[in-house]
Amino acid sequence: MATSAPKYEYGQRVRATADLLNDGSFPEASEEALLVAAGAEGEVIKIGTHVELETLVYLVEFGERVIGCFEAEIAPTAA
Repeated sequence: MATSAPKYEYGQRVRATADLLNDGSFPEASEEALLVAAGAEGEVIKIGTHVELETLVYLVEFGERVIGCFEAEIAPTAA
């Protein structure tokens, strides 16, 4: 299990801190294709745990795409 409490909450607005590339999770896009550009804003819609890595994963809705993000890949949007 993840060892820390979630840094972000359900419904919280966040932005991508780096370009998010396809790791093979999106078969309709080529591997390594840009899915979301750095700075894009989205909303946390679910929080889960990556079992093998024992770390938190945030499902973030960026417009029409929902992407699993690690804490280091997102940051809160400006208030």
